[in-house]
Amino acid sequence: MADESDNEKTEDPTQKKLDEALKRGDVVKSQEVNTWFIIAAGTLAFTTFSGSITGGLFTTFRGLIANSYAIRTDGRALVSLGQKIGVETLAAVAIPFLLLALAAIAGNMVQHRLVWTYETITPKLSKISPIAGLGRMFSKQALANFIKGLLKLAVIGGVLTALLWPERDRLEGLIAADPTAIAGLTMSLAAKMLGAVVAVLAVIAIADYLFQYRQWHEKQKMSLQEIKEEYKQSEGDPAIKGRIRALRQSRMRQRIMAAVPKATVVITNPTHFAVALRYEKGMDAPVCVAKGVDRIALKIREVAGEHDVPIVENPPLARALHASVEIDQAIAPEHYKAVAEVIGYVMRLRRGLAGQ
Repeated sequence: MADESDNEKTEDPTQKKLDEALKRGDVVKSQEVNTWFIIAAGTLAFTTFSGSITGGLFTTFRGLIANSYAIRTDGRALVSLGQKIGVETLAAVAIPFLLLALAAIAGNMVQHRLVWTYETITPKLSKISPIAGLGRMFSKQALANFIKGLLKLAVIGGVLTALLWPERDRLEGLIAADPTAIAGLTMSLAAKMLGAVVAVLAVIAIADYLFQYRQWHEKQKMSLQEIKEEYKQSEGDPAIKGRIRALRQSRMRQRIMAAVPKATVVITNPTHFAVALRYEKGMDAPVCVAKGVDRIALKIREVAGEHDVPIVENPPLARALHASVEIDQAIAPEHYKAVAEVIGYVMRLRRGLAGQ
């Protein structure tokens, strides 16, 4: 039962898992959001640039038709004419097409930051396998997309019907209307319809994005075992780290057992810090041979007591030495006076004991 619970993906994904998904190109993506941006940009282009586009193309082709009798159709002239028509047509529609391209990019950027990966376009047998293709066609996701498409068509169709129904009498009268009136009414109704479609698709896009995000987040969830494995990879195996820590402590104890008996004095806190110093005639300054806190400090005092190494309680000096000096290093000059007084006291004590 414990193994089953460890393998159930019930935990939120870690930041490392999310970063790996981003590198693979596995991101939240709603096609409805992209569709909304493109249709909204198309609506903006239609309402803003339709007049200039129509005017530019009308001028180009009216001149072409009006001067058709004088147009040369030999090789170079025909190529030049084609180039001229192409350039003028592109100039007329360049801004709307640029707007659509920016909208397509923005539709992706609002959902996730830019991702550069080749994994999504890497050839895979599953992408060309007929069996895998049939599986995708009749999967739950395909069925959900089909139902979503039907509902979207029904909603948009209902909104457009409600919008056009009050205009049915005017639309019937267009049969006998002047062409200029037809163009004006058509543009007005087209703008209203596109605005309604954009509004409906905005609601659909928001709902679909939330749905896609929930599905993606559920897919990224991790089991307890996966989190444990990730922690081992990033932070190191706790068992190995514990073993290394135990080896270090063992070596520290061995070092203490070997170094403390040679010390001249041990300065303590008296319970938290212990610093063992060695000083011999001819040395420039006392050297720290062992130091530690808590358990190691207790071990230093025990070894010092077993080998008759003097123990002097001086809390300020013990803390200062522990913070400023490393093992096998000489003490700092600012501690010379205080340590000299302690060592002098120890020397006088030894001479006094020797003279008894």
